[in-house]
Amino acid sequence: MTLALIAGEGRLPTALMAALDASSTSFLLCELAGHPAEARDGRPILRFRIEKLGSFLKDLRSSGVDRVCFAGRIGRPKLDPSQIDAETMPLVPRMMVALQAGDDTALRVVLKFFEEVGIVIVAAQDILPALMPGESVQGTKAPSEADERDAERGAEIIAAMGAVDLGQACIVANGQALAVETIGGTDWMMRSLLRTPEGALTQAPPSSWDDPLGYAADWLTGPVQDQPSRLERDPELPEGGLLIKGAKPDQDMRVDVPTIGPQTFLRAAEVGLRGVVVKAREVLILDQATCVEIADRQNLLFWVRS
Repeated sequence: MTLALIAGEGRLPTALMAALDASSTSFLLCELAGHPAEARDGRPILRFRIEKLGSFLKDLRSSGVDRVCFAGRIGRPKLDPSQIDAETMPLVPRMMVALQAGDDTALRVVLKFFEEVGIVIVAAQDILPALMPGESVQGTKAPSEADERDAERGAEIIAAMGAVDLGQACIVANGQALAVETIGGTDWMMRSLLRTPEGALTQAPPSSWDDPLGYAADWLTGPVQDQPSRLERDPELPEGGLLIKGAKPDQDMRVDVPTIGPQTFLRAAEVGLRGVVVKAREVLILDQATCVEIADRQNLLFWVRS
């Protein structure tokens, strides 16, 4: 039988494709129309529309698909009633509920559609267990007592956010919440700490936030702080801070699992954070060796805590 890999933005699909190839696992690469996958690698891809989800599910089953893995960020699609086909019409009432609900509720509805036709949901960490390490200090910098207090405070905030289905991360400094993750994601949250020298972030000129690939290439030739930037940390905020990330209480760990990667550490260094803390067995870590290298080079704490 075959696994369907529904790929979205980011590097997670690439890591999973490599793991599937290494284990000689047959898989079908899929993407939602209007939300192209970044990882294709010249492979054939099955594109589907949300308005034809019923037909897509039928096609998967007829192709021998018995498992599905969702990998990478996919924006919430808009439903065009004129495009709905006969196979999807029975699903529409529940789809409308999902599109208007919070992320957790919406995902549970979508997963149910797959399960109802006999397709099992597979987690990314089941395909590649190394993505989710256990408790450890990953870099050379050990957590201080202040780090431990802020990490605990961050865990409390994420738990409270989970109660209203809000986000999976926050930034804490000296026990204070500087920012929380919402629909904009983790990068948006970190960028909210910045401003231009004139104080108007909305008028910010092109920067590393607009060209992450170019910025990553620049980083290879020098420390982050040596790169030119016209964005600065808002002086009204406390200095430092930890980025803390973990799953919401009762989160379905098969999909929408919190994820970090090298870009997370580049951003953390640029906005002046003192480290990144993630909950063990709750957060996927992409390209872990590079994350450690950046953390050590920028004197950032990289802690996978219990």
